[in-house]
Amino acid sequence: MDAIITCLEAILQEVTELAIVFFETVGVVVIIISGVQGVANYVRRNPRTVLLLAQGFATGLEFKLGSEILRTVVVREWTEILTVAGIIALRAALTFLIHWEIKEEREENRETVGKE
Repeated sequence: MDAIITCLEAILQEVTELAIVFFETVGVVVIIISGVQGVANYVRRNPRTVLLLAQGFATGLEFKLGSEILRTVVVREWTEILTVAGIIALRAALTFLIHWEIKEEREENRETVGKE
C-alpha cells in the first residue's frame, strides 16, 4: 500500500510540475502578446488601448496565479509555503487592481461615448 501511495505522489508531483510550467508559460505569452498589441494600439491611437492592455495583463496574471496555486501542492516546508503565499497575495492584489482599472476605463468609455 505504501508503494502505491508513493507512486501516486510521484505522479501527482510530475503532473503538477508540468501544469505549473504550462500555466506560467501561457501567462507569459499572453502578457507579451498583450504588450505588443498595446504598443500597436497606442501607435494607432486606439481609444481602447488602456482597456485592452489591462484585460490582456489581467488574463496573463490569472494564468500565473493559477500556477502559484498549483505550486502550493508541491511545497513541503513552511518557508516555501510562506513564500508562495506572499507571491499569491501580490499577484491577487495586482489582478484586483487591474480589474479595478478595467472597470474605471469601461465607465470612462461609456461617458465619452454618451457625450458624443
